[in-house]
Amino acid sequence: MKTITTTEDLAAFCARASDCDYVTVDTEFLRERTYYSQLCLVQLALPGEGDADAVLVDPLSEELSLDPLYTLFRDTSVVKVFHAARQDLEIFQVDAGVIPEPLFDTQVAAMVCGFGEQVGYETLVKRIAREQLDKSSRFTDWSRRPLSDAQKKYALADVTHLREIYEYLDKQIRKQKREKWVAEEMEILTNPETYTVRPEDAWQRIRTRTNSGKFLAVLRELARFRESYAQTRNIPRNRVMKDDALVELASTKPTNLKDLGRSRLLLREARKGEIADGIIAAVEAGIACKPEDYPEVDNSREKMQVNPALADLLRVLLKAKSDGAGVAARLIAPTSDLDAIAAGMRDLPALKGWRREVFGEDALKLCDGKVGLAAKGAQVQIIEL
Repeated sequence: MKTITTTEDLAAFCARASDCDYVTVDTEFLRERTYYSQLCLVQLALPGEGDADAVLVDPLSEELSLDPLYTLFRDTSVVKVFHAARQDLEIFQVDAGVIPEPLFDTQVAAMVCGFGEQVGYETLVKRIAREQLDKSSRFTDWSRRPLSDAQKKYALADVTHLREIYEYLDKQIRKQKREKWVAEEMEILTNPETYTVRPEDAWQRIRTRTNSGKFLAVLRELARFRESYAQTRNIPRNRVMKDDALVELASTKPTNLKDLGRSRLLLREARKGEIADGIIAAVEAGIACKPEDYPEVDNSREKMQVNPALADLLRVLLKAKSDGAGVAARLIAPTSDLDAIAAGMRDLPALKGWRREVFGEDALKLCDGKVGLAAKGAQVQIIEL
C-alpha cells in the first residue's frame, strides 16, 4: 500500500493515470470542527486488479501540493469515477475551483440501472464485486498520523472495488442506452453553483412556522450574519448559534446586550463580543427593512388544489412505468411532485428530460384525459382514449 507524500510522486502517478481510460477517486475528510471540510486523504486507483495500481495521497504532508491531481481532473480524456461524489467535489471546488471532468458517479449510475434510490457503496460491493467491506475503520480520525495498516486498507478498498463497479455499470448503461439519463443527473453535480453557499440565502434553510414579513426580514439578516461569520472563521454555523436560537432572536428582536442576555437558547459565547455585536446589528437591519423588501416563503405547494383521485392514478402510473424501466420510482418523481402534477403544476423535474420520456408524457396525457389505466393480471396497461 503506497502512500504519496511528495508533489513529485503525485505528478508521476497522475502522468500514468493520464494514459488510462479512467481513474477511481475517493476522499477522507473531517468536518465536525470546521465550516469547510478538512481534506485528510485522497485515494486513487488505475484500471487493474489488487492494490498494485492504487495509492493513498496524503494532503497533510508539507512536501505535497495537489496541483498534479487538479491537472488530471481537468484532463477530459480520463473519466474520473466517484461514488456519491457531492461532498468530495465540494472539497475540490472550494479548494481550487476544480470539478473533475468527465465525471462518473456510481451512485447515480446505479439508480439509473435499477439498484434503488441512493444505493450505498457497500451494497454495490456486495452485489457487483461479490466482496465484503471491512467496516472497522469507519469512524477513524483521518487527520491523525501515522495511519495504521488497517486504516490504509479500509481507505484503499473505497477505490479498488470501485473499478469493477464502474466497469459493470458503464457497460449496463451503454447496453440500455441510458447515457443521456446519467448525463442529465450529472449536471447538478458538475455545476459550480451547487457548492456555492450565499449568506443572503441562508435563511431559506431554516424551518419556521411564522410568515410575518418583519420576522422573516430579521431572520434573513441573522442567518446572513451567522453564515458570513462561520465562513470567514471556518467554524460550524451551529458554533455561532443554533437554528432554534436564531428563530428565538428573530421573534424577540433584541437591540442591546441587556435584551440579548434574556435569550434562553443562545450559546454563552454569543452573548458578548463580535457575535453579540453582529446579532444586534443584524436585528436592527431586519427591523429597518422596508415592507417591499421583505422576504417571502414559497407557499405555492401548500395552496395547491390537489385532485386526490388523479394523484392516486398518477401513483399507479408511476409504479407501472418505474417497474417497466427498472428504475426506482422516487428517482423519477417523489410523491410531492405527483400531487403537484395533479394540482396543475408543470415546471417539475418529472416532466423534463429522460423522466418525461419514461413517465412525464403519459402523466400529462392521463391528466388531460387522453389515456386511461387498466389492470391485466399483475400488470397495468395504458389505454389510448
